[in-house]
Amino acid sequence: MNPDVLWRYAPSLISGFGVTILCWGAGGALGLLIGFAITLMNRLGIPPLRWALRVFIEVFRGTPFLMQLFLIYAGGPSIGLRLGATTAGIVGLGLYSSAYFAEIFRAGFASVPAGQIEAATSVGMAPFDTLLRVTLPGALIAAVPSIVNMLIVLSKETVVLSIITVPELMYQVQTMAAETFTAFDAIFAMAVLYWLLVETVSRLGARLEARVTGYLAREERAA
Repeated sequence: MNPDVLWRYAPSLISGFGVTILCWGAGGALGLLIGFAITLMNRLGIPPLRWALRVFIEVFRGTPFLMQLFLIYAGGPSIGLRLGATTAGIVGLGLYSSAYFAEIFRAGFASVPAGQIEAATSVGMAPFDTLLRVTLPGALIAAVPSIVNMLIVLSKETVVLSIITVPELMYQVQTMAAETFTAFDAIFAMAVLYWLLVETVSRLGARLEARVTGYLAREERAA
């Protein structure tokens, strides 16, 4: 491994890593919002809407992310949707992850004990208040570990964005390898940076899970 090469390309690698974090963060946030909206709309119980949302989820879970990305970036102009590479990457990550987040939230809602909902109804709480104060907190608490895991998986999916020329980390690594013929150095640098990202997300997720567990323990003692 050549430290001089790594030092020379460090600004490009750091810039690419910043774009990776931007795409991952924005795409993850978009996926969470869409996935949560899908779950809430599913709970309305309207058959045509539930069928359409199920088709959306199955399509985005059942097809490769690379194919979805190409359709958004290269196929978009055919229907009047012209997005820059980075924007297309964020939208692609958001739509792809939203299908998984929708299922995570669905499982979270399903984990809320029916007795809690019945108790809220029996004391006269309106359906919206029951959702806001009983069902939603329990669902979000149950979904935290799966959400953190999905965010970690999504962070590694960002390597695909280089295919549509998003100047993220993988794109910069490919450029470095092509110009210096030092593929090992480039891949090693990429592995270290991705490890740092995943480790950071994992530790933050562990702290969040610990806080959630502590909250549940306090609630049980209070009950």
